[in-house]
Amino acid sequence: MNEKVKPYEDKMTKAFDFLTQDLASIRAGRANPHVLDKIKVDYYGTPTPLQQVGNVSIPEARMIQIAPWDKTLIKDIEKAILASDLGITPGNDGNVIRLIFPELTEERRKQLVKDIKKKGEDAKVAVRNIRRDGNDSFKKLKGTDVSEDEIAELEDDLQKMTDKFVKKIDAAVEEKSKEVMTV
Repeated sequence: MNEKVKPYEDKMTKAFDFLTQDLASIRAGRANPHVLDKIKVDYYGTPTPLQQVGNVSIPEARMIQIAPWDKTLIKDIEKAILASDLGITPGNDGNVIRLIFPELTEERRKQLVKDIKKKGEDAKVAVRNIRRDGNDSFKKLKGTDVSEDEIAELEDDLQKMTDKFVKKIDAAVEEKSKEVMTV
């Protein structure tokens, strides 16, 4: 691969990685600790990721258990979970917090699949924008020491890379959609 195309591959990889992280945070009817990734707890005045203030475990298929290392944080953790877009009310017994995930309704599953497809489309738009930026920068090379054939080859390499990333995005969206629709 040409070194002039490499920066665009790196940007496309970042767009794909962002999509996979985003998809991991979507709950599919069973407990997944990644749904807590974006939740920050006020830890002595500092917003701290939830995973850094306690032990997160999955004792059952549809339950996440959070055992804070500092028991005084239970109220703060509950507040952070309630303020998030998780849509689950935490329960606690004074030592641990339990999040019980209800079965998803058919309607909710279909809505999640729509959201997943939209995220996939957004990622494809990002990849195509990166391709457009690359093609624009390659066109600016006309009139320099780079031949028209080399520019055409760069554009072709960029298009092949774009196609590869679009396929990866489609596969990730398809996989997550299947996971959500599986009861």
